[in-house]
Amino acid sequence: MLDSGKNSSTCSGFFDSFSETDFRADIAKVDVPTLVIHGSNDQIVPFEATGKLAHEMIEGSELKVYENGPHGFAVTHQDQLNADLLAFLQK
Repeated sequence: MLDSGKNSSTCSGFFDSFSETDFRADIAKVDVPTLVIHGSNDQIVPFEATGKLAHEMIEGSELKVYENGPHGFAVTHQDQLNADLLAFLQK
């Protein structure tokens, strides 16, 4: 049986660490073809603060914004996502 208190602490530490780490210098170094996909209705990591910035920082990246896409757009927009991924990978 899992100790829910211990798991909660581990998850909390992970999310704290992830949210407090500045990845901008690493993102700016990306030099491979990149597809940035984001949902326009992501309430967890808003597009303006993340997806838009990633696209602007990665030279030559391609951006797809899924209209009304939530944080879990891989489930809600799976057909669009699959089509976009296949098209990008076939380039």
